[in-house]
Amino acid sequence: MLPLQLQPESQIPLYVQLRDQLWGLVHTGELRPGDRIPASRELAVKLGVHRTTVANAYAELESEGLIEGHVGRGTFIAENLPEHQFTPPPKSNGTGTMRWEALFADDRGEETLSRMMPTVPKDAIAFVTARPSEEFFPVEELRICCDTVLKRDGRRILQLGASDGYEPLKRALIEMLGKEEMVVRPEELLVTDGCQQALDLLCKAFLRPGDAVVLENPGYPGAIAIFTQARVRTLAAPMETSGARLGYAGVDLDALESVLLQNRMKLILETPDFQNPTGTSLPLEARRRLLGMAARHQVAVVEDHIYARLRVKGTFVPSLKALDRHGVVIQIDSFSKVAFPGLRVGWCIGPEKVIERLRLVKQATDLHSDQLAQATMAEFVKKGLMGKHLAKMKKVYKGRLEALDKSLERMMPGGTEWTRPEGGMSVWVTLPAGLDASEILHQMRLRGVLYIPGRYFYFQNPQPNTMRLGFAGVDEKQIVKGVAAMGELLQAELRKKERKPRREDGGARVALI
Repeated sequence: MLPLQLQPESQIPLYVQLRDQLWGLVHTGELRPGDRIPASRELAVKLGVHRTTVANAYAELESEGLIEGHVGRGTFIAENLPEHQFTPPPKSNGTGTMRWEALFADDRGEETLSRMMPTVPKDAIAFVTARPSEEFFPVEELRICCDTVLKRDGRRILQLGASDGYEPLKRALIEMLGKEEMVVRPEELLVTDGCQQALDLLCKAFLRPGDAVVLENPGYPGAIAIFTQARVRTLAAPMETSGARLGYAGVDLDALESVLLQNRMKLILETPDFQNPTGTSLPLEARRRLLGMAARHQVAVVEDHIYARLRVKGTFVPSLKALDRHGVVIQIDSFSKVAFPGLRVGWCIGPEKVIERLRLVKQATDLHSDQLAQATMAEFVKKGLMGKHLAKMKKVYKGRLEALDKSLERMMPGGTEWTRPEGGMSVWVTLPAGLDASEILHQMRLRGVLYIPGRYFYFQNPQPNTMRLGFAGVDEKQIVKGVAAMGELLQAELRKKERKPRREDGGARVALI
């Protein structure tokens, strides 16, 4: 019998628990390529669950390439496991083969970030990413910038550099930020390897195990992963996506204030512009209220500003950092969403004491960010190419966002809700009650459409009927086609639920409405 233990009281669906535990057994070598696993009916009986629970778990594992079903023979661990996920450890042969997993510092099995970057079939319509559309990368212009800086300053660029960043890039950033009404001194700016590293540095500089931080829920899984690894207490500030209760969409400030009143917090992580995954933005008065709360409770606010330049309609709203009169905001930012994610060039703005502390932590982490990437981006900004590229991409994304909103309006079943952002890269969809976005995903894969189920973005109280649709990398025709397929399937699922009877109260048959 496989060592499987499902927890019915958990908020994680049973089929997801089963799927992840089977992944873990392969990861540790307890299940190996070619091993037979029980039939869905047999395993369901042993675990005391409905057969569809096991069938859904098996369906996802088969679509991910972990298992293979053979008619008349049974279900087996795939002979050729997907290398992008992991390589199973060798089976011990009694000769002392090292079992590396026994030496790992923890036993985390949930690889959320890996699962959010699935292998996308060639012709699939993939609403899975929130990153720039590579078809529009100005590769030739960037190559010229790279050649220019190598010819002009190549020897210095290829040597070790300053931990706080390449000086010409810092000057270019300060000038760029000045045009956005941000006055920043060099001592208040640190260049990082993107926002992900900035969050990691902030964890190392500010937090000890047991400290408390407030995160948006749902929120960015990369941030959730970093704070989880730091072994800090993560408390949830729920996101309001319908706007019906608060009069706006964004972080629930009443709930946030309640958390601050009841707990001693170190940091608040907030994305006020086009939050990932919901796409929501805080209005001006809500931003001022948030800053006042942070000042009263003496809690630092980490502002993730990475999507703010992607506003395609509506009125510009100043950043938390620009509005800060109390010195409580540390802003992290990057070129990753407006230009080239692969170059990993970002920055952090904060009080001089904070930046100096982060510089020392960064120095111990990687000495400094890649100088060739920094120099190339500095040239790209100084030549005005960044402004031109951003203007072009905002037109592209505006068309795609409008196509997505109109398609959802026409094709999604009644009872479906979604956010209507004025920019960014993603829309948050809430399906009618009773539908599970994770279970439906397998059927959507068969129709060539992919998305990210909402549960990957929660660290508390996951809502199974939610999903994120990333629109930046999907052209308008594909958006219409993908939403049409999604709407057709959802309508069919709702009709099934209306027809399907279920047993309640001693076996009486009750129709689902």
